[in-house]
Amino acid sequence: MKRNFVYVLAALLISVASCSFTNKTFDNPDKDKLLIQLISYVLEKGHYDPKAMDDAFSEKVFDQYISMLDPSKRYFLKSDIEEFEVYRDQIDDQIRDSDITFFDLVQQRLVKRMEEGKEIYKEILEKPFDFSADEEIDMDYDNLSFASSRKELKDRWRKYLKFSTLSGYVTRLEDEENKKKEDAEYQEKSEKDLEEEARESTKKMQDEFYDLVDDLERKDWFVMYLNAIVTEFDPHTYYFGPEEKDRFDTSMSGKFEGIGARLQRKNDRIKIVEIISGGPAWRGNEVEVGDEILRVAQGNEEPVDVIGMRLDDAVKLIKGPKGSEVKLTLKRVDGTTETVSIVRDVVELEESYAKSSTVEKDGRTFGIINLPKFYIDFDNYDDRNAASDVEKEIERLKEKGMEGLILDLRGNGGGSLKTVVDMAGFFIEEGPVVQVKSSGKRKEVLSDTDKRVQWDGPLVILVNELSASASEILAAAMQDYKRAVIIGSKQTYGKGTVQNVVDLNQFLGQKNDFGDVGALKITTQKFYRINGGSTQLEGVKSDITVPDRYSYIDIGEKDQENPLPWDKIDPADYKTWDGPLNYDYAVKRSKERMGKSEQLSLIDENARWVKKKQDESKYPLNYEAYRKAIDKDEEVAKRFDALSDYKTTLSFRSLPYEETLMAKDTVLRDKRKRWHENLAKDVYVEEALNVLEDLQAGHVKKRVANIRD
Repeated sequence: MKRNFVYVLAALLISVASCSFTNKTFDNPDKDKLLIQLISYVLEKGHYDPKAMDDAFSEKVFDQYISMLDPSKRYFLKSDIEEFEVYRDQIDDQIRDSDITFFDLVQQRLVKRMEEGKEIYKEILEKPFDFSADEEIDMDYDNLSFASSRKELKDRWRKYLKFSTLSGYVTRLEDEENKKKEDAEYQEKSEKDLEEEARESTKKMQDEFYDLVDDLERKDWFVMYLNAIVTEFDPHTYYFGPEEKDRFDTSMSGKFEGIGARLQRKNDRIKIVEIISGGPAWRGNEVEVGDEILRVAQGNEEPVDVIGMRLDDAVKLIKGPKGSEVKLTLKRVDGTTETVSIVRDVVELEESYAKSSTVEKDGRTFGIINLPKFYIDFDNYDDRNAASDVEKEIERLKEKGMEGLILDLRGNGGGSLKTVVDMAGFFIEEGPVVQVKSSGKRKEVLSDTDKRVQWDGPLVILVNELSASASEILAAAMQDYKRAVIIGSKQTYGKGTVQNVVDLNQFLGQKNDFGDVGALKITTQKFYRINGGSTQLEGVKSDITVPDRYSYIDIGEKDQENPLPWDKIDPADYKTWDGPLNYDYAVKRSKERMGKSEQLSLIDENARWVKKKQDESKYPLNYEAYRKAIDKDEEVAKRFDALSDYKTTLSFRSLPYEETLMAKDTVLRDKRKRWHENLAKDVYVEEALNVLEDLQAGHVKKRVANIRD
């Protein structure tokens, strides 16, 4: 489906480019103007619900872009905004004319204002703060106007830096008090020294932020401008620069080719912050966390100095195709310098993939599969993907005598549509899974056509407010079939749209003087449940609703900017599951238990309190008032300590194949141990197991009643 769309759009764009872009654009060396043309045309012809690029559109882009650049309003002055205002209703015209005057003006001004900000924070942090003054900071930036003078702007910076320092000062003061309580002879640091330490910590934080800002180039700012434009169509349409496209592909497939290390740039140095289990660096055991990379060489070529280099540029040098050699000159933690050789290989990000465990409850064995995302390699579906991995885990759990299955989709933001359809087929004989509709076209019904049912036993799916897109498709299908009990939040995220990634390079032909121009992720379709309803905005409503930390926080699709509307279409032709499970009985029993759960009642109370604290925007900058507020919050928070103390008697264990891997991989062993410990404290998993038991128990009662009749 994705491939067909891209081919059609490619043909359309290439034909248009041949007759209208050539004279206007391809002889123009300005890559930014070319991008504007390509993206605006792809949006017009390919988006599910294209917006009219008019003055109203222009005004929204204007506000969005300024907000993206200066959300806390500590850089631009009111006079800057007034100067920009002349373009408020002209951005649509500039897009049509491939004019980037507005972008150039704003970007150049921002760079200037940020340099001024650097001088301001350094000046302010040279002197101690007076925490006895009675003042406060208002962090409701949306309702805050831009500073009308440099004096007002500097005072805004002062309050921000003072608040950060006050927070650090109070923390350090509490640490000193605790040390004194533990050791009466301990000599506490002076308040002056603690204030100086906190102020220096604030300065370090600002220095590190500006290190990141200094890494940004003009092209990075232009990507922000493009996304201010494209996200006005909907929140999931997004432009990827070349480096971002690589990261997106990695996140979707869960793998890349390189050395298997995560890097971070700090103080002009590239540092290794994590070694990925199973990767070349991990296997070679010559690279350690904390090592600094000084130089990088490709095989026997001359090394390149990476000190002061942008992180993205350094990563490009270190990553490379499987089988190629890279030599890293490292500065070790002990100060010694050494050059090591690593042969690159495919690196798999284990945390991206499905994982499973058995769980013992009352002498019975159940299974749980955690799926972080519906991952796929778009270039090779037969390679590792979410559906094939889940299929393997189900078979392994069945071999261990699984009597019921929990599929944990909490926090799963979605992914590949094809993997959802394949996965749904594991639990039903055959039939529709999801309906898909493109703009102006008839709906398409995606179905499972394989009559084989891999798991016909009790099934519970766990969801929350962050379960989105593909997660919602699977949960909705299983709910409509009455094949699984859905336990979780009042509703899931509410993303009922489908995106395709269009590589913009395909429109430039073989002679491309512009380099890689990136890709556009564009909303091309909406999907619908088999009952005809859309999950857009409304999400999937759980059969058994339980509170969680996100219950009262605005994080769903309905809380985003420019979401597409909810609607519905005709239902597909399907029949509910007629397997040996008593769906209604299990739901009824669970709701009775949930109403009596003290743990869930406390979770709900905590969620309400978190929402209340999140809505606060004014904070005191006076030490006494701040400390009083902190002490009050800590007193309330103590009540919620019991949430982390909650334990069950459940016993979790990895499958035999993983135990073999863990014998050689201590990192994997520690990750699984931590996962199992968290599961043993998870009230939602505990209730899911109760529901699995009821699904079977209810069936037994139903069969006995039928026999008597």
